[in-house]
Amino acid sequence: MKRSNPIPFIPIICLIFAGSCQNNKEELMRIQPPVAKKIPTKLEKHGDVRIDNYYWMNNREDEAVIDYLNAENDYYQKMTAHTKKFQDDLFLEMKSRIKEVDSSVPYKLDGYWYINRYEEGKEYPIYSRKKDSLDAAEEIMFDCNQMAEGHEFFNLKGISVSPDNTLASFGTDTVSRRQYNIQIKNLKTGEIYPDIIENTTGSSVWANDGKTLFYAKKDPVTLRSDKIFKHVLGTSSEQDELVFHEKDSTYNTFVYKTKSRKYIVIGSVSTMTTEYRTLNADDPNGSFKVFSPRDLGVEYSIAHYEGNFYILTNRDKATNFKLMRADERNTESEHWEEFIPHRQDVLLEDVEIFRDYYVVSERENGLNQMKISRWDGTESYYLPFNSETYVAGASVNLDFDTDELRYYYNEMGAPYTIIDFNMKTRTKKVLKEQEVLGGKFNKENYKTERLWAPARDGKKVPISLVYRKDTPLDGSSPLFQYAYGSYGSTIDPYFSSVRLSLLDRGFIYAIAHVRGGEYLGRPWYEDGKLFNKKNTFTDFIDCSKFLIEQNYTSPEHLYASGGSAGGLLMGAIVNMAPELYNGIIAEVPFVDVVTTMLDDSIPLTTGEYDEWGNPNDKEYYDYIKSYSPYDNVEAKAYPNLYVSTGLHDSQVQYWEPAKWVAKLREFKTDDHLLFLDTNMDAGHGGASGRFEALKETAKEYAFILDLEGKTH
Repeated sequence: MKRSNPIPFIPIICLIFAGSCQNNKEELMRIQPPVAKKIPTKLEKHGDVRIDNYYWMNNREDEAVIDYLNAENDYYQKMTAHTKKFQDDLFLEMKSRIKEVDSSVPYKLDGYWYINRYEEGKEYPIYSRKKDSLDAAEEIMFDCNQMAEGHEFFNLKGISVSPDNTLASFGTDTVSRRQYNIQIKNLKTGEIYPDIIENTTGSSVWANDGKTLFYAKKDPVTLRSDKIFKHVLGTSSEQDELVFHEKDSTYNTFVYKTKSRKYIVIGSVSTMTTEYRTLNADDPNGSFKVFSPRDLGVEYSIAHYEGNFYILTNRDKATNFKLMRADERNTESEHWEEFIPHRQDVLLEDVEIFRDYYVVSERENGLNQMKISRWDGTESYYLPFNSETYVAGASVNLDFDTDELRYYYNEMGAPYTIIDFNMKTRTKKVLKEQEVLGGKFNKENYKTERLWAPARDGKKVPISLVYRKDTPLDGSSPLFQYAYGSYGSTIDPYFSSVRLSLLDRGFIYAIAHVRGGEYLGRPWYEDGKLFNKKNTFTDFIDCSKFLIEQNYTSPEHLYASGGSAGGLLMGAIVNMAPELYNGIIAEVPFVDVVTTMLDDSIPLTTGEYDEWGNPNDKEYYDYIKSYSPYDNVEAKAYPNLYVSTGLHDSQVQYWEPAKWVAKLREFKTDDHLLFLDTNMDAGHGGASGRFEALKETAKEYAFILDLEGKTH
C-alpha cells in the first residue's frame, strides 16, 4: 500500500508542455495532493468485515468534509492551471457552434401553439405560446432567466396547462437535489399564486374540472416518490388529500393523464414490475381503480383509445414485449387480448396513438424502426431509414386528431432534423434542421461505422464510431470510448456538435453498446444485470481490446468515459484492465456499491435491488463486493483519472467519488494524474443553464487533450 508522490510526474507534463512547464516547474513540484485523514470504520455483514477508512466523509454538514472537498478542488485547479485558457477557448469553441437565438418547433394543443426559445447571451429557456396562429401575439408563460436570478442552480419542469388554458402548474428546483416545489400561475394575469407544494417530483396533472391537481411527493430522506396527493385550487396545500401511498420501498410512484384525456393514471414502478391505477378525469373525487394487480417480473404500460386500453407488456415471457388490448371496463390481465405478438428478434419499445393510425417504435438488430398502421387494418408500412448509425423516434405528438406524425432523425455524423410526416399521403416536411454554426462543419468530412467486437463468451458487442475521414487508422489516433450499460438504458449513436472539438483534433469517438443496455433487445439488458453484471464490464474491455487490435487506437491513446452507473463501469474497468487506458473520465460515479446498497436511507437504494441485487442476501453481497470499485482498489498502477461530483447529488452521493479518490491516492503505485472536481453548488445533472454545462465538458475534454498534447 503506497500513496503516490506527485513530484515524479512533473517531467511527464514537461514533455508535453515544455514551454510553459519550465517556467512553472518549481511551483508545480511544491504542489502536493490532499491526504484525507483515516478514521477506520468497521462494516460487518454476513460475517464479512470491511474496514472503511473514509466512511467519515458521509456527512456534508461536517466542516472537515467540506474542507477536504475544497482542498481537492484547489489541487485540481492548481495542477490544471496551465490548461485554464484552453478550457475557456474550448468552451467558446463549443458554444460558437450552437445557435444562441433559437427556438423549438411549435406544437399545437387546445388552440394554442407552444414554443420554447432562447435569447442571445441567456442561459435559460423562455416558454411561450400563441393563440390560434403562429402570427398571433406571443404570450410569455415562463422566462427562466428571470426566475433563475439569485440562484446558483435553477431548473423548471412539469409545465401543465389547465383544460381551460388559463392556469399552469410548474415545478422548480434551486438546489439540484431533484426536490421540486410546485406552484400555479394564472396565465391571464401573470399572477403566481402564493401556495407552494414542497418536495415533489415537479410534475402534476389537472383533472378535467380545471381546479383539481394531482401530484407526487417524495420521502424527505430517501427522496423516493411514494405518495400521490390531490390539491384543490384555492385551498392550502396542507389540506391536500392523500389519494395513494406506495408503501413498498422498492417502487416509485407517479401520475399522468392519458392522451385521450379521459383518465388520470397513477403508476407504480420498480425495476422489473409495474402496476397502474386509473380514475375518470371527469370525476376527480372518485376512487382510483387498480388496472391490473402487480405480478413480480411483469412490466406493462398503458395507452387509451376509444373504449380500449392498449398494453405494452412482457407478460407470458414476452421478453421483447408485445402489445395487448383490453376493454376499459375489464382491465385485469386475464382480459387482455393479443394485438401485436411477441417476436424474439424485435424489441417493441413504444406505441403512439392517433385517431386513424397507431405508430409502433421497434428496435431490430440495434436499429430504430417506426411502423405506421391504420386501425382498420387497410394499411401498414415502415418509415425508411438506411444508415447503421442513426437515431429516430417519435417527437412531440400531443394532438390525437391528426394525420401528422412528428419524429426526429439524426445520424452520428450529421445533425438532427424534426420532421412532420403525413401518414395518409406518405409525404414529409422537414420542420427544423440543427444548425452547426461557425462555417467549418461539413458532414461530408466525417465517416461513421458500426463494428462488432467479439466478447470473451462468444457474443458480439456492437460499437458505433464516428471520425474525420482524414484520421489515421494505424493505431496512432486517440479514441474516446463511451458507454453506460445499466437499467436497460440504450445510448444510441446520436450526433453532437460539442463532440466536434474532439473529432476535429483527430479523435475517434466510439459508443460501446454493452450488455446492461437494451440496444439488442431486452435479453441484452437481462444479460448485464444482477448476477450477470460483470458482462457489462468485460464487454467494454473486450471492445477496447478489439479497437486496439483493429488499429483504431492503442493503449497510449485510448480514453474511456461514463457517468453515474456508467461511472461504476469506469471504476470497474480501471480495476480490471487499467493497462488498456491512458485516461478515464468518471462523472458522478456510483463506485461504493456495497455500502450504498446496504443503506436503505440513501435515495434510490431500495428501488435498485432489482438491478444490482440486495446485498442483505449473502449471495448478492459476495457478487457485488467482487466488482464494487471502491472495495477492489489495490496497490497497482492506474490510468490518469478525472473524477467529478456534485455536493448536492441526489442520485450518487458525493461521498462515493470522494472516498474512491482518497482510497486511490492511498493505494495507487503510479505517478499519473488523479483529480477530484466537486461542484459545490450542483447535483447529479451538473451545472444548470444552457451553456454552463459546456464548461464542465470543456474541463473533461481539456483533461484528455492535455494528455494527448493537443492543447495548442
